[in-house]
Amino acid sequence: MSTELRYVHPVEQTQWKVNAEMATVLRWEYEDGRDSLLKLYDKGKKNQWDAAERIDWSQDLDPQNPMLMPDEQISIYGSPMWEKMTRAERNRLRHHLQAADISQFLHGEQGALVCAAKVVQQVPDMDAKFYAATQVVDEARHVEAYSRLLHDKFELAYPIDPALQELLNQVISDSRWDVTYLGIQVLIEGLALAAFHNYREYAGNPLAAAVNAYVMQDEARHVAFGRLALRDVYPQFTQAERDEREEFVVEACYLMRDRFDNRQVWEALGLPADECIAWANERGDAADFHRQLFTRIVPVVKDIGLWGPRVRKAFADMGVMDLADVDSAEILANDDAIARSFDRESGLTP
Repeated sequence: MSTELRYVHPVEQTQWKVNAEMATVLRWEYEDGRDSLLKLYDKGKKNQWDAAERIDWSQDLDPQNPMLMPDEQISIYGSPMWEKMTRAERNRLRHHLQAADISQFLHGEQGALVCAAKVVQQVPDMDAKFYAATQVVDEARHVEAYSRLLHDKFELAYPIDPALQELLNQVISDSRWDVTYLGIQVLIEGLALAAFHNYREYAGNPLAAAVNAYVMQDEARHVAFGRLALRDVYPQFTQAERDEREEFVVEACYLMRDRFDNRQVWEALGLPADECIAWANERGDAADFHRQLFTRIVPVVKDIGLWGPRVRKAFADMGVMDLADVDSAEILANDDAIARSFDRESGLTP
């Protein structure tokens, strides 16, 4: 069955075109690469994997709770809306919430696929072109894996979230190569890592946990790519140019935070969307969830030099300023180690 027929909400069109003007840069100097990026490129080559072979797709998912997530992870758990639901309605809610998240992962990975190809075309440095080419393959593999998970196991799909679509539209249509880096490598992929982390850590189903763990292994390199490339660039920009990028960071962070309000799910299931969102925002652990979302973003934004007053104020308002000193390299190395542990448990490596 096609994806179009699986969507909970009908989509007007199954193709979205973004008009963008950009320069294509070819470089004739091949020996001036930065060691850090060339090492990352080497790692990207060695860590390629086949989604059809590394993942055991024979495993089934329980339709009542496909990824076997604890109910405490549901944002309206314990609310009046939750208490009124029957067992069958709660089963349907679990299915829809998880399918909605996987759908957004899938749409976001396609956006990253397009943007990685855009980086290859735009970026002026050959070492960055090398690494971005490996990322194109990574992102195609992620689209393959999440599409298979959604179609074969969930048999349900959600259209792209408006906040995610708006942010992707801004990143893809912008002609400046550094904004593509900033939007995808640092912001969207940094947030995605936090969302993947939730399923990797709490999913009781090994198939669901493995898919997210393996995707995170790749995404950790992508965020490192953005950090290494941009921290050499932004110190050379004028203050006005950095101010413009910082304004983009602030707007993008608020858009991404709102991406997780699940409005599409509440409306699809006939639940009072505004009440569900209000309850979720007032939960005692809502602040902890928002902090987790920005764990990988805040320290990288600081490291690349976009740390002016408006960015610091936005992060303070979100309650995530204390994340500025988190060792992002250590977190990303841990993502790689966990993926390798999944290989050992599955018998792929000794």
